[in-house]
Parts: sequence; C-alpha cells; structure tokens
Amino acid sequence: MMAAGAEAPDSWYLALLGFAEHFRTSSPPKIRLCVHCLQAVFQFKPPQRVEARTHLQLGSVLYHHTKNSELARTHLEKAVRARVQVAQFEDVKFEAASLLSELYCQQNLVDSAKPLLRKAIQISQQTPYWHCRLLFQLAQLHTLEKDLVSACDLLGVGAEYARVVGSEYTRALFLLSKGMLLLMERKLQEVHPLLTLCGQIVETWQGNPIQKESLRVFFLVLQVTHYLDAGQVKSVKPCLKQLQQCIQTISTLHDDEILPSNSADLFHWLPKEHMCVLVYLVSVFLSLLDCSPILSSFQVILLEHIIMCRLVTGHKATALQEISQVCQLCQQSPRLFSNHAAQLHTLLGLYCISVNCMDNAEAQFTTALRLTSHQELWTFIVTNLASVYIREGNRHQELYSLLERINPDQNFPVSCFDSVYTLSARPPLSERSAGHCVILLCVCVQESNNMVVPAMQLASKIPDMSVQLWSSALLKDLNKACGNSMDAHEAAQMHQNFSQQLLQDHIAACSLPEHNLISWTEGPPPVQIQAQNGPTTSLASLL
Repeated sequence: MMAAGAEAPDSWYLALLGFAEHFRTSSPPKIRLCVHCLQAVFQFKPPQRVEARTHLQLGSVLYHHTKNSELARTHLEKAVRARVQVAQFEDVKFEAASLLSELYCQQNLVDSAKPLLRKAIQISQQTPYWHCRLLFQLAQLHTLEKDLVSACDLLGVGAEYARVVGSEYTRALFLLSKGMLLLMERKLQEVHPLLTLCGQIVETWQGNPIQKESLRVFFLVLQVTHYLDAGQVKSVKPCLKQLQQCIQTISTLHDDEILPSNSADLFHWLPKEHMCVLVYLVSVFLSLLDCSPILSSFQVILLEHIIMCRLVTGHKATALQEISQVCQLCQQSPRLFSNHAAQLHTLLGLYCISVNCMDNAEAQFTTALRLTSHQELWTFIVTNLASVYIREGNRHQELYSLLERINPDQNFPVSCFDSVYTLSARPPLSERSAGHCVILLCVCVQESNNMVVPAMQLASKIPDMSVQLWSSALLKDLNKACGNSMDAHEAAQMHQNFSQQLLQDHIAACSLPEHNLISWTEGPPPVQIQAQNGPTTSLASLL
C-alpha cells in the first residue's frame, strides 16, 4: 500500500479527505471517524503544503464540533507556523490565523490574538480577500474591547487598501463600518462627511445588484440613526421609505452564483433574510417611538422648562395645568416619577410662591430636598426655600440654619433656571421698602432713571411680568417723588394694567381643581381631574 501511495500520493490523500468529509456531513455527524481519517494523512508523511492544510482542517473540525480546544489550538498553531512557499497555499496560513485568533479570544487570550492578526495582516497584502477579512476581524476585536479609536483606524486602512486594489464595494463596507463605530462614539461631526462619501460610492458603484442593494440598506440604516442622534426627526421618514423600497427590490432578485472577478469583493454584509428582518425592526421601532419611555422622559423635561417660563411670564393657570400634565405622565410610569419627583415638587413650590402660598411652598421645597441627591437641583431648591423664609419675615432661625447647610465653596450653577431663582427670591414691594427705595432713588434721579427704564424695556421683550410690575412701581414712585406728574401717571397706569393681569391670572389659577396639588407632599402623584378646556401640551406641539 505504501508503494502504491508513493506512486500516486494524491490518490490516498483525496480518498482520506473524501472519507473525512463524508463522516463530517453524515446525519448525525461522525466527528471521531472524521478526525481519524484526517490524522491518517500524517502517516504518509505528506508534503508541507498538504501537512499544513491537514492541520488546518483538523483544527477547524475540533474547534467547531468538539470541546477539545487545546488539541484544536495545537493543530492551528502548527498550520500557522508551517513554512509553505507555494503561493496558492498562503491562504492556509491566513485561515488558520483567523480561526486561531477566535480560539484565543474564547480562551481569554486576547493579547495573543492581536499580534497574530497583525502579523497575518502584514504578510497578506498580496492576497486582497484575506487582507481585508483579517482587517475586519482585528477591527471587530478592538470594538469588543471598546477600543473604538483603534477599530476606526483599521477600518480606515481597509478602506484605503480596497480603493487601491480597485474594490469600491469593499471600500464602502469599510467606510460604513467605520461610520457605525463613529455613531457609537457619537462623533456626529465626523459621521456626516463620511456618510456623504458613502452615499456617493453606493450610488455610483455598478456591480452585483444584491450587493448594491445591501450597501444601500447598510447606508440608510446608518443615515436613520444619524438623523435621530442629531435630532432631525423629520428627515427619518424619507430614509425609511427608501429602506422599504430596497427590501422590495432585494426580494425580487435571485442570488447570483457567479463569483466577482475581484477577490476583494467576496464579502456580504448580511443575508437577504436578515436585512428584511432588520428593516422591519427599524420600521416597528420608529412607529412605536411616540410611545417609548425615552420620549415620555423627553416630554417631561420639556414641560418642566415650559412651566418655569409660564411662571416667569405671569401665566400661572397654564403652568399649573401643565404641572398636572406632568403628574399624569408620572402616574403612567413609576420609573419616570422616581426620576422626576424632586423636580415636580420644586415646580409646585415655585407655583406656590407665585400665588403667595408660602406654607405650601415651604412644604413642597422641603419634600423636594428630601427626594433629590443632585447638587445643582439641591442648590436651586435651597435658594428658593431661603426666599420663602425671607418673605415671611419671622423665620430668621430657619433661614440661618438653612444658610449653614450651603457650602460657600460650592459654585452656584448658571442655567436656564436663573430667571426663576431671581424672581422667586425677589421680595414683594411693601410700603416701607418702597419708601426706602424712593428716598434712595431721589438722591440721584437721573442715574436711577437710567437703570430702571432699560430694565423695563428689557422686561417687556422677555416678557417678565414680575419685573415689569416691579419696574413700573419704581418708576411711578420715582417720578412722583421728583414732581414728574405726567410720567408718574403713565407709570401708575402701566402698574395698574400689570397688576390686573397678574390678579386675574392668580384668581384663575387658584380656582382650578389642580390647585389642590399644592397640598400633595407624600407618595405618588394624586389622580387629578383636568379642568375642561384646559391645555394639553402634546409632544408634537413641543417639537
């Protein structure tokens, strides 16, 4: 038998290979017999090229079909180290390196997998398919380690290599993969030009129709993600429509079994079936977006800021109804309430100040302090609680105790809440304070007028109703003390108009059933009956 084998070495090799494949594909697979057939090849002392390929085949079978990872590793390492000089057998080394790096990663030997892949990449530049595949694999390994910078660099190298070897298809795959990682890093400024380039490549590339449509699906999925991240919700629908058209096109195409002439094009992003599922999931996600917890949180955050603007501009009744709307949203989601309870009680405290319910304001701020651990919000609440104690006039001990809790080294935040801080901390203009202001202002009438008038003009542009009321009162008293009767009368009329507006809004707010919310300080939000014809600020209107 050895003599016959010596005369025709390929015959015994092909026979053993055929038996091994038969046992591997049997139902059920007979892996032990398959391994025996492949091990028998070494008994014939085959050429290095055959020995290397057999080590690869044994390593692959043991890796995929058994738990004997150590033996699989031994065979794969021998295949990688084989000194094969024949060019057409170089792919044995590259395939073995690829498989061995996977095995290393399974054994938590990532530091062994990286140099193995780097060396294979270095020596595979004359083999476009394997060079690209190994670059993809090393980039994926860096991605799994959260090293997205290194992964993006490798994908950039791959895109340039694909361009040099004339594979615009694989260049697009590298660039789109890089765009996906940039989206993960939220580097939106880098994503935009890259996706623009990818769009141009996808549209101009002429090749396999299924590959072209798969590139378009990959591109559009990233485009949808980019638009959502950038807040460009209205731009999503055209992309979604194109995605659905792509899937319809792909479903009518038949798989082309003809291999591309460029070996660098031997890649597929996803099977057709998976692309259909992906586009379906994207469509479902977007259709359900209005009901997502993320959107509910977004709506609550917007409402919180709108409510503060309402209070500043003197629309207390509307602000109270929108506070009730936040309560209703929080009733639907315990998690949402947990995240926004302190803010909700803070808003109620601000409303209580605006309608001069100081006891309730104190209770709301005290509850909010108990519920928050956020430093900026804590500072915001303490500032307004201090203003409550100042307004009441006889709370000096509580005020001093509160001030002792404030760290003087703590920087007060500068945010959109600033105008509310100022308003809520501003004491009402009593007769005594007005008299003191008039005496002070009369010392230097012109300088005072130069300050008050611009403040009034600025307040009319915001418009801050409380500042307008305060400024008109100052102007009235200033002009009256200085003998400017006409100006004093005009300022008095303005003050009367502002007072009437605020009084009417005050009465309207206190008459609402939602006004009872000022007594709520424990547990989840109470079920509120919204007043008829009350406003409901929808997310659509907010956007």
